[in-house]
Amino acid sequence: MNPVGVDVRHVALSFGATQVLRDINLAIQPGEFFALLGPSGSGKSTLLRLIAGFNQHQHGEVLVGGRDVTGTPPWKRNVGMVFQNYALWPHMTVGQNVAFGLEARKMPREQIREKVRAALQLVDLADYHDRRPGQLSGGQQQRVAIARTLAIEPQVLLLDEPLSNLDAKLRTQTRQELVRLQRRLGITTIFVTHDQEEALTTCHRIAVMDQGVIQQVGTPMELFDHPANRFVAQFVGSVNLFSGAYRAEGERLRFVSKALGEVLLPASAKPPSHDVDLAFRPHAVRVGEAATGDFLALSGQVEHAEFLGEFLRYEIRVNEARVTADVPHARGRAPLLAGTPVALSVPAAELRFVGA
Repeated sequence: MNPVGVDVRHVALSFGATQVLRDINLAIQPGEFFALLGPSGSGKSTLLRLIAGFNQHQHGEVLVGGRDVTGTPPWKRNVGMVFQNYALWPHMTVGQNVAFGLEARKMPREQIREKVRAALQLVDLADYHDRRPGQLSGGQQQRVAIARTLAIEPQVLLLDEPLSNLDAKLRTQTRQELVRLQRRLGITTIFVTHDQEEALTTCHRIAVMDQGVIQQVGTPMELFDHPANRFVAQFVGSVNLFSGAYRAEGERLRFVSKALGEVLLPASAKPPSHDVDLAFRPHAVRVGEAATGDFLALSGQVEHAEFLGEFLRYEIRVNEARVTADVPHARGRAPLLAGTPVALSVPAAELRFVGA
């Protein structure tokens, strides 16, 4: 089956007086693995269910493969949805669960057997045909749910928080399996999650949502390196963010912040044209290195350190502000103690201005 695109055009949806989606516009490419990322209540699951046909919008249109499916019931949209709890029948075998949707379509028995076999092979569960869901791990149950959806040969695969019920190690393993499966099939896939790591590691592009509005759409690196606003900067990764006022001082820019104090930004910093904040990521902060060249230079005092395995996360007091710095861990290197004075530097290329 050839992959198809999904277009959402000026969609708005309200439940009573509560507006849940506000002028949503998306163009998801054929074969793309696309994520809807946002906090609880942002509207991402509502949008996914709307594409599936379980919710109905009041304004706009939804197109699947160029066909307007607005008002079309779910079973006529040719999209498949995998729910958060997998919704497997516990009294049925794996094969019977996968066959359920095909039997509902009254397909010939031999055709059903062939489609079940092919779907289970796709998810590497061909040998589990006669087991019941209770005999499977969480990751295997998820793959059965995906096989059941793929068996009906949908044009679009919709995944609603499919990894949230798994423990951390199994979540990583299953996430990698999901990526390999999607790449192999080439099916257009829309994936809802509140977990930024899941979205960043699996998807071609991501729409970040908040309060029913799409804040930014981009590749994982685009969202991380060039956040469109304060919300995206804070939601996608960790960030140091400081409000302040700016004024030109020769070829440089002086940044005056109530928390951070007064600092000179490098010559390469671009003066903002509107009300913006200064942002830089914790991994960009160099601890114990005086700034030489095109750097933002700061000085402070260590307040707290956390060992996170691959790196140490320091909270450093700079005037009235707290700067977070992530320093790679090296075996045998003792962490800096609370109260230690340190010089900080941030390369100019890592500085960003973000608006509200």
